[in-house]
Amino acid sequence: MAKISEEEFSRICEGLDRDREKIYRYNPIGTEEETLLWMLLSILLSYLSLSELETPCFTGVPTAETYRQAILFILQDRKTEDFEAAVYLDKLVNK
Repeated sequence: MAKISEEEFSRICEGLDRDREKIYRYNPIGTEEETLLWMLLSILLSYLSLSELETPCFTGVPTAETYRQAILFILQDRKTEDFEAAVYLDKLVNK
């Protein structure tokens, strides 16, 4: 199982933050918060090489909270060390 370090997770979140305007402009799937969390989830699915069976499924229309919970769920057992991913998510979406 692939894992992610706090340093790498932080770097990904910082990159999304840096490119937030471009990301939202070219992927207006919902609110800016939903778009950023959707993008982060997509990056994590690829980075961690999750199979289709390991990928979260959504019913209905996903919200920012849905994406947030999916990200935190994915990271539960896939961190190389214990860190608070929610802190990075809060920082990313509360701009």
